[in-house]
Amino acid sequence: MQRPGTLAAASRGSAGPDEARGTAATVPDDRESLSSTFPRHRRIRQRGEFGTVFEGGTRLHGRFFTFLVLPTQLRGSRLGIVASRKFGGAVQRNRAKRLIREMFRQLGPEASSKTIDLVVIPRRELLTAEFTQIVKDFGSIWRRAVDRMAAHRRG
Repeated sequence: MQRPGTLAAASRGSAGPDEARGTAATVPDDRESLSSTFPRHRRIRQRGEFGTVFEGGTRLHGRFFTFLVLPTQLRGSRLGIVASRKFGGAVQRNRAKRLIREMFRQLGPEASSKTIDLVVIPRRELLTAEFTQIVKDFGSIWRRAVDRMAAHRRG
């Protein structure tokens, strides 16, 4: 015996749970328009862009991260993340990337009027740290980066 909503029920022509409520038509196709996503124009994605930041950027070290910061003339700050296999397995690397993207999304644009390209390299200690420590470290390095960019602009 099959439960309602399974493949057999769908083949008989009955509507699935989303179709019955009409929510399928209300979900936007453009996922970047949602406020909780990390849009493509905010990402550093190409090898050459990473290379530019690595060559000309300023390094800032923290307890759980290394930041490479480079001022840009673009319309908004962008983020790139470098987590090699040395950091950990795929699960650990992806978790670190999600945490970094969310912290950048929450902190990034409001904290600075200057647009920058930021490449973050997580450290292994991040895997065993408490979330509050991670956020505190990210925030302190971010503030140092913003201060340093402001000092370069003045001087």
